[in-house]
Amino acid sequence: MNSNTNNSTGGTAEGGRPATQTGTPHSVAARPRRTYHGALPTRSGGRSQSSPSASSRPLNQQSHPTQNTTSPTQSTGSVQTAPHNSNQNVGPSTDGRSKLHARKEKMPRRNFGGGNRSGGSAGSRGGQHGGNGMGGNDKKENIAIPPLAPGNIRIIPLGGVEEIGMNMTVVEIGEEIIVIDAGFKFKDTNTPGIDYILPNTKYLEERKHKVKGIIITHGHLDHIGALPFIMDRIGNPPLYTRNLTALMLKKRQSEFPHLPPVDYKIVENNDQLKIGEISVQFFGVTHSIPDSMGVIIKTPYGLIVNPGDFKLDHTDGKVSAEEEKSYSVFNNQKVLLFLGESTNIENPGFSTPEHTVQENLEEIVRNINGRLIMAMFASHIHRIAHIVRVCEKYGKKLVIEGRSMKNNIDITIAAGLLTVGKNVIINPQDIENYPPEKVIVLSTGAQGEEFAFLSRLVNGQYKNFKLNEKDTVLLSSSIVPGNENAVQKLKDGIARTGARIMHYRTSDVYIHSTGHGNRGEIEWLHRKLNAKFFVPLHGHHYMLRLHCELAEQLGMPKDHIVLPDDGSVIEIQDNGEKLVRLPMKAPNNTVMVDGFTIGDIQDVVIRDRQILSQDGIFVIIALVNAQTGKLKKSPDIISRGSVYLRESQELLRHARFLIKKTIEDNTGGGPRGTTSPQSNQINFDYVKDAVSDAVTKYLFQETAKRPIVIPVILAI
Repeated sequence: MNSNTNNSTGGTAEGGRPATQTGTPHSVAARPRRTYHGALPTRSGGRSQSSPSASSRPLNQQSHPTQNTTSPTQSTGSVQTAPHNSNQNVGPSTDGRSKLHARKEKMPRRNFGGGNRSGGSAGSRGGQHGGNGMGGNDKKENIAIPPLAPGNIRIIPLGGVEEIGMNMTVVEIGEEIIVIDAGFKFKDTNTPGIDYILPNTKYLEERKHKVKGIIITHGHLDHIGALPFIMDRIGNPPLYTRNLTALMLKKRQSEFPHLPPVDYKIVENNDQLKIGEISVQFFGVTHSIPDSMGVIIKTPYGLIVNPGDFKLDHTDGKVSAEEEKSYSVFNNQKVLLFLGESTNIENPGFSTPEHTVQENLEEIVRNINGRLIMAMFASHIHRIAHIVRVCEKYGKKLVIEGRSMKNNIDITIAAGLLTVGKNVIINPQDIENYPPEKVIVLSTGAQGEEFAFLSRLVNGQYKNFKLNEKDTVLLSSSIVPGNENAVQKLKDGIARTGARIMHYRTSDVYIHSTGHGNRGEIEWLHRKLNAKFFVPLHGHHYMLRLHCELAEQLGMPKDHIVLPDDGSVIEIQDNGEKLVRLPMKAPNNTVMVDGFTIGDIQDVVIRDRQILSQDGIFVIIALVNAQTGKLKKSPDIISRGSVYLRESQELLRHARFLIKKTIEDNTGGGPRGTTSPQSNQINFDYVKDAVSDAVTKYLFQETAKRPIVIPVILAI
């Protein structure tokens, strides 16, 4: 038995044979014939039909020469193959890894996330609010959506109602469509290796001739992030937004020079215009970024109102006169439908107003002893601009760190929202030229991002100064769900330097506030609008349900409320008298940006990545005598992320014995073999699945792990 093993970090196959063979072309008659009977996982997931050959053609597309014909051998990934007998079954089964996954019913199941979101949210299969609130994936998106009947209005939230982020809503009136926002969300633990997750725009792509415009309410990525990936797919319609948002979009679009130019239409508060034949009006809202706006769509039956992300400027719950003026546009107006955000519906009362945070930060800047490092989201432009003015007011020197922070300050200056005095902002190299109490560092990295400025500073990788016990680090941001461990690690690192930490959860004064209204502010807006119908947006299913309950408590009839999922088709019918959710759905399967690939990433790809990240991969390479069905040598084994081969010799010995026995029992080479190798009819698909099943069971019994097992069989 060959005892050479491949270390988990090594580069050769277990058994001592190099994983890759190379050589010059050989005649078929000059050497034993090898046929490739397996494939390693490909970037696109599952098993490929065959690994790419040197000529970029799949193996099953190679010509089949006659007996006396000579042909170069084809290099296929880690093994070398030659032309094979067309009567021999050489490829994997056509259903990819379906047989591999079929074996799981014999073993304890693991429930991996990812894939189609339509079955993802708890209780997300409800119809009308108060109806059947629980259920699985009903596949209603596969039912054809009927054309919009004359006089009806259709609303489809393509994203943002089963998650935080990915906000995108369609409003269809007659033969025209308006889209409100187009955001993405970042990957999560259920989507390893993915860059971004996008709304599914197939409904719009099939009706791109109807799309007359897209309205962007503000410049946060959960409302603008998808634009570079979808604009050309939906016909590149005109884009309506305010000046600062347009500048941010232009900066982002510059990273995609291959895309056609965007037709920006700059609008301002209270502007009224027509997009196609649909009348639209805008109104200003308070948010954590300037130039945020709400949208009013005028219909024959009343107004459709979407305020986007909003909060209220207030003092102890009393709304400011400026806010009252902004929302006076709804005085004496008939609001047909309110599309309201639900992000902070769980938080009672009113949120902390931004002016309170700014006053507290000003006091800290004025009275600080030692250097002050302030980390926050680069999108908190109101707060950033205030810090710049405060530094100028008190003679402080400001250092800007973080690419997104620098970009947004430049954009804010270009938009005319900030004027910076001379010598207020200094170069990082000049920090040591000023007393520590005169230096304020404004940076990103409050979420513990590995390569952000703050992490580099804490790790001692910042060359211009080192943190010490006289410094103060102020984290003026909430913790994004999923970043808790990274933020804790960041705070631990700061504490090890001796620097003082100020965090919004531990500070004696408010140093951060949300950009979204709490339950009290949402209730205030409900009362202000007094809408006939209501559809909640922007949040997880639980948040949306709480928002529906609030609307009921305020007196709205239950049948005037629809609790949506991504892709729900909602219509206002009977001349504005009825709000219904249709039984079918717009396509809502997950669309992801995966490197240079944009589209539906198959469920099997995501599942494989999850399994690889948890249990690893176990590759078996076996040489079989095509005449006798017996193994030519002990099988080679490659393990990554599964078992450490150098310390698992006994496990390997049993695994090799099991592999040998399973192969020979199923090729006619063993005592119970039923296949006749003399007839050259070995069913290699069956053999591979049998090996995969047996090895998977054995590894699970021995290690409690279930790696992806890939058998590669070479017939000689």
